[in-house]
Amino acid sequence: MELTPVNPAGRQIIERYGASGFRVSGVIYQGPVLVFSDRTLPWPAAALTAESLAPVIAHGGVELLLLGLGRRMAPVAASLRAWFKSGGIALEAMDTGAACRTYNVLLAEDRRVAAALLPPF
Repeated sequence: MELTPVNPAGRQIIERYGASGFRVSGVIYQGPVLVFSDRTLPWPAAALTAESLAPVIAHGGVELLLLGLGRRMAPVAASLRAWFKSGGIALEAMDTGAACRTYNVLLAEDRRVAAALLPPF
């Protein structure tokens, strides 16, 4: 799906998503990604674990992590939610399309948001 966001101040904008991956600020990423306001990283583990999502905590400055879980919602372990909460980060799980759109809107509002995105298979 093609999105048509306005790029606020050179930040990482999710422009497109599909079964094979994402286009973020003109760069194509195959597979899952972690998107921050200042950079996008491949998410090779793509697991809902503290270990695979540790780069979000390490990045710093994130107040909300959007989890794009593909085409359907999936439960997120209470322990993972608690781990993020202890780091001062709220966690919101949704389908990938909604996560991409929400990320772009919140970024345009200068919110400190990040997204962990699985391609919608």
